[in-house]
Amino acid sequence: MFVFDATPLIYLGKVERLSLLSRLDASRLIPQRVYEEVVTVGLDAGYPDARRIEQSVAEGTFNVVSAPANALFERLRENPNVSDADVAVLTLAADHGATAVMDDGYGRDIADVEGIDTRGTAYLVLSLVRDDKLEADDARETLEAMLDAGWHCSPSLYAKLLSKLEEVA
Repeated sequence: MFVFDATPLIYLGKVERLSLLSRLDASRLIPQRVYEEVVTVGLDAGYPDARRIEQSVAEGTFNVVSAPANALFERLRENPNVSDADVAVLTLAADHGATAVMDDGYGRDIADVEGIDTRGTAYLVLSLVRDDKLEADDARETLEAMLDAGWHCSPSLYAKLLSKLEEVA
């Protein structure tokens, strides 16, 4: 089971590749707070990726669920450096024993401390290649399109991703 943060949804939405995620052999959840942040606010701002995410939810690629208001939720909310959406992702992932899909380093550091498994957008793309559900060239095009759309990835990480892509292909 995967619990999605905003960044992976936004950038896969920008490059019109959200449908790739339906190929994952796992449930895909979006916390209600993340949905409000990327879809409700995004639609009001006129972002095309917000509409694409909304359509993916309507098509059943994702389920939108509320995060539990438990002790972890309350503790993480006290950290002023963590958004309510990130708190919801981490809490929901912990509650379901799921993997939080987030690209933000600080959120991933918190997840590590809390014992919550995390993966990034690039990992999901590479895993689809590994599982023969996506061609390596399509994965490379997806990553390049995300970079062109503003997705942050250091040059050294991108080199590692290309190397890993060749390895799993």
